[in-house]
Amino acid sequence: MKANVMPGERLPTIEVPVTARMIVFGAAASRDWQPQHHDHQWAVERAGARDIFLNTPTLAGWLERYLTDWTGPYGRLGRLTFKMRTPMCVGDRLVFDGVVDSVETGWVNVALQLTVNGEVATEGTARVAVPARDGENPWLRERWDP
Repeated sequence: MKANVMPGERLPTIEVPVTARMIVFGAAASRDWQPQHHDHQWAVERAGARDIFLNTPTLAGWLERYLTDWTGPYGRLGRLTFKMRTPMCVGDRLVFDGVVDSVETGWVNVALQLTVNGEVATEGTARVAVPARDGENPWLRERWDP
């Protein structure tokens, strides 16, 4: 992670295509056997969605990856909150964006936004521990209070 992160700084945007494999594997990995995450017919007819869609733990994993791609190996997620506004289905393209809200000693607060087809699909916030000084590793902090 680069030094001297400033409020207002934008995180690099990443784009991720949503595939059926991503949805089904993510749901299986999180033991979410709800049919809207693997059964197209059920998702369309019963859930009213366009197709099978991402579950919450899978999206959380993608948000965490987005943040740690930015921070590098010394970034340590302290808190993550988000609200899913719309289902993210097969064929969608997730566009992750973030802006540094505030910076404290050893901490960065980030506003997150995920869009699909130009529409906001998810909004959230994260608090990420970063090195407070050269050579410090947030993973080794004895006092952990995100």
